[in-house]
Amino acid sequence: MKWGSNLKINLELSNDSSYILDVDQLPHSDKEFGERLRGYTYYPANLSEEFIEQLKEIKIEAKRDTTQKQSYDKTLWSALHDFIGGEWPHFMNTILYAIERGYLDLKAPLMKRPETDWEPSPKTESYKRTRKWDYYVPVNQRHAHDEYEIRKENNNLGGLKYVPKNFIDLFLDTGNWKYRRMQKKDDKETERKLAKIDMVKLLLGAKYLSMPQIQYIKSMVLKAMNDYSKEELPSIIIFDNFNAAVAMSLNESGYKIDKVIFNDTDEITTEIKEERTNRIKAIVDNINEVNKEIFKKRLKKYYE
Repeated sequence: MKWGSNLKINLELSNDSSYILDVDQLPHSDKEFGERLRGYTYYPANLSEEFIEQLKEIKIEAKRDTTQKQSYDKTLWSALHDFIGGEWPHFMNTILYAIERGYLDLKAPLMKRPETDWEPSPKTESYKRTRKWDYYVPVNQRHAHDEYEIRKENNNLGGLKYVPKNFIDLFLDTGNWKYRRMQKKDDKETERKLAKIDMVKLLLGAKYLSMPQIQYIKSMVLKAMNDYSKEELPSIIIFDNFNAAVAMSLNESGYKIDKVIFNDTDEITTEIKEERTNRIKAIVDNINEVNKEIFKKRLKKYYE
């Protein structure tokens, strides 16, 4: 990994493949998955090879934390966080990856609501809002838009508040007719757009999911992660204050630094390089600790 001229970073991977990345295109805090919390910036990171191997050994129920409250155990985020760790961007990134690769299908049999004429008396708000849904999430764009507007009006967006704005804009700009037309296309860009829309719809329906649906989603995400390509490019994060580019990955403990390079490496001493590297490591360690507390606090508000 080298920082070349003209804002280019050169990567040579262990499989002898090589890439040139434009610094201007690398993740910063204003990119779609960056999220600024408590003075730190959180990013998605690719899974480390060791972590992928560990995930392959996990049984779906193996890491279930029975010490958590029952209500927490039934949340989608809690179910996934149990084995993927990380913060909210990782939660979104893994779901997006599972949907985009075709593992997670919002119209899967386990996601379909049973046909019934039963209705509560008196009719509850959730019944009124979901009675026309064929699935546990609003796969129909009109139903999904209605649910989003109600949640927004009631200031009850939950985790949707932390979804990148361009995801929401794409979702709101896509009606049923446009969505169906996109489904007929066969290109990567359209597939990724559909995955973003479906992820928003999944989060809209998350509060209505029961354990069978949560377990299905969890198993599909785990299956997608098990098949995650080891040749995926690492996430390169720019630490502007240190003139550093850092290759990051995610393992069971949180963020992991794989490589640090400096764009002024020929102008600084070895001592300065070591000092900057140690400060970056300290920041990452602190982020991992803060992550644990943020997860606990945000989880309490996720289903409010």
